[in-house]
Amino acid sequence: MNKFIKRIIHFSLRHRYFVFFMTAVLIALGIWSYMETPIETFPDVTNTQIVIISQWAGRSAEEVEKFITIPLETELNSVQKKTNLRTNSSVG
Repeated sequence: MNKFIKRIIHFSLRHRYFVFFMTAVLIALGIWSYMETPIETFPDVTNTQIVIISQWAGRSAEEVEKFITIPLETELNSVQKKTNLRTNSSVG
């Protein structure tokens, strides 16, 4: 380990301008990254929601409820870290 550190120091002292140039590039990239990072003033603190709109052509709302909505609710009950599950059916 001692040889490795000595080689790094030796390289840095021999190639000073390269080290300064790479340091300047790293600083410039850091400033650019800081300026491009999106910052939200008002963060979204609401719970994550999943909205599923299902349509089944030629079927009634009761059939869609029976064959699509209820099985989806059953499967989504196993999602981890969910706080609650609500379903809204709009008939017709």
